[in-house]
Amino acid sequence: MNTQKFFALVDCNNFYVSCERLFRPELNNRPVLVLSNNDGCVIARSNEVKALGVKMGTPYFKVRGLAQRHGVKVFSSNYSLYGDLSHRVMDVLQQLEPEVEIYSIDEAFLMLPGSRFVDLASHCHTIRERVRQCVGIPVSLGVAPTRTLAKVANQFAKKDPACAGVCCLETPDAIDHLLVQTGVGDVWGIGNRSVEKLRRRGIVNGLQLKQADDDWIRRQLTVSGLRTVMELRGVSCIEIDDSRAQKRTLVCSRSFGRPVKDLPDLREALSSYVSRVAEKLRAQRSLASSLHVFLLTNRFRTDLPQYSRTLTLHLPEPGSSTPHLLRPALKGLEQLFKTGYLYQKVGVMLTGLVPAGQRQLSLFTANASSDTELMTAMDQINRRWGRDTLCYGGTGRAKTWAGRQSFCSPAYTTRWEDLPQVGAGSEKCQENVLPDGIIEGS
Repeated sequence: MNTQKFFALVDCNNFYVSCERLFRPELNNRPVLVLSNNDGCVIARSNEVKALGVKMGTPYFKVRGLAQRHGVKVFSSNYSLYGDLSHRVMDVLQQLEPEVEIYSIDEAFLMLPGSRFVDLASHCHTIRERVRQCVGIPVSLGVAPTRTLAKVANQFAKKDPACAGVCCLETPDAIDHLLVQTGVGDVWGIGNRSVEKLRRRGIVNGLQLKQADDDWIRRQLTVSGLRTVMELRGVSCIEIDDSRAQKRTLVCSRSFGRPVKDLPDLREALSSYVSRVAEKLRAQRSLASSLHVFLLTNRFRTDLPQYSRTLTLHLPEPGSSTPHLLRPALKGLEQLFKTGYLYQKVGVMLTGLVPAGQRQLSLFTANASSDTELMTAMDQINRRWGRDTLCYGGTGRAKTWAGRQSFCSPAYTTRWEDLPQVGAGSEKCQENVLPDGIIEGS
């Protein structure tokens, strides 16, 4: 009986692209890319787009011509859709396995005791098929004795057709066979600066890194680098930091879709961002002791006057309610604002975060927790019926300052009016035929 514990990394394949294709099956095997906020840069690519040489983070204007020539389908980022489908994937994984560590929107680690399975690979194929059946999102699984090795295995599960989406590293020989094919820059936890140090030492692949001298690794890559090396040797010593969910700072900011010069528009934008960051704060059950409001112009427009300022405000009492944060933030904005500038961005950052259960009350201010029930009800309604179902009037409705989303797909799973319509044999079934050239929007 195998008593060893294994880690399985479940990674959604080209997640944002897969989400868009889920409700547009005619886009399967067609080139698809997804853009960042404000339709600025490429943040997700289908395999077909990767084959065209488009890199992550490339500004869209640099590849627009290429997209037109190859009929690439372009989407603005639709985070409400991606977030909902991510929750569904994670729910399925938690139904299948008792120990699940959610690592990101499209990744999770499963703890798989070897004693439970005669055939780990067969079990992982079952997980993969269940996610596909229940959610429709394709996933790949990498299985190994440590999380770092599971990352390596997952890379091969994705790119090697022979793996059929699952790669299990259960023996030392299997581990070394893949490590020698893995560049040090592709090892989880090895950054660009470390890569340069390793290459100067003649260490270019994962196997050489595994066999490197411990003292040298500790001196050059610190204890963190040594932990990575130990993981490559099969010693599990990296834990997923549970405090990642309890962030020490929270920020909300977006570049405007057009330059903004008027204070009322800036107030609307900042009110929206404060409302959003307050939701995040309450979601992780924290309170903020300080907030920082920042306002800046576009530094790339050297032909225009430049301005960039930040104001720090210490709250009289830690809090998480939207009005408790909104009032000082708007006062701070008024202090920062100057006429005669075209502003590109406004935002808010919360710091001094403490657990909600450790509130230290002030004798001289009103109790900020008095509207806790209101905030709870508001958050529940917005989670149930969609963001901004209930919102503060100061956030505005038209939001003419908002970032561009020229190619955004419907919120298929979170908005009633966006539910897909099915009409077998109707003319609507013919509307999804792709025309020649670029296809932008829904």
